Amino acid sequence: MKAEAAYPEILKDRKEAGRRLAERLLQFRRQHPVVLAIPRGGVVVAAEVSRMLNAPLDILVVRKIGAPFNPEYGLGAVAEGDVRWLDEPRLKAAGYSAASLEPVIREEIEEVKRRIRRYREGRPRIELANRTVILVDDGVATGGTVRVAIQALRELRASRIVLALGVCPPETYALLRREVDDIVVLAVPGSFFAVGEWYRNFEPVEDEEVCQLLREAVPARPIAHA
Repeated sequence: MKAEAAYPEILKDRKEAGRRLAERLLQFRRQHPVVLAIPRGGVVVAAEVSRMLNAPLDILVVRKIGAPFNPEYGLGAVAEGDVRWLDEPRLKAAGYSAASLEPVIREEIEEVKRRIRRYREGRPRIELANRTVILVDDGVATGGTVRVAIQALRELRASRIVLALGVCPPETYALLRREVDDIVVLAVPGSFFAVGEWYRNFEPVEDEEVCQLLREAVPARPIAHA
């Protein structure tokens, strides 16, 4: 089953996005899902989903791999567990090889490890094997970081992946819906420049806010199996 996207509209802020996503995700509550946020902005959204579904909250740290002299030009992404994904067409068009990006990749892998230490504060990662996972972010543009996150969840043996986003462009929506079991997106605007233009309040999220939301989240608990 694929959950369709809603008509595009401006969202008040990340908390509103989380509450509205949660309303459309209630059908998964009986599956005892784990809510996973892509930091930083995704944590604010996911915290609302976690609270309304009474589901444990964790993070999946993902970092974009940018071009060496233009970091904003995404060529791939890395996720915890040393999962890598490179956008081969963009790589070729920009004149780079995987080998030439190795210094950037290593740097981003180290940043992933740093953020894991910072955000989890010594807590173990929630076990995802054979679990329904709801992967949450405030929005995506090209979808590179989400694609590597999905790859990481497959390697962690999640049984069902539900992608929940505030906003993404139509071409990215079409691509991502083929890679997950279910997808819920609040806004899929035909005219898309950046995620932030679809939020009235899109202030940066600081590390301390991420840590506080994770501290206050619903704790992980054992799932009883028949």
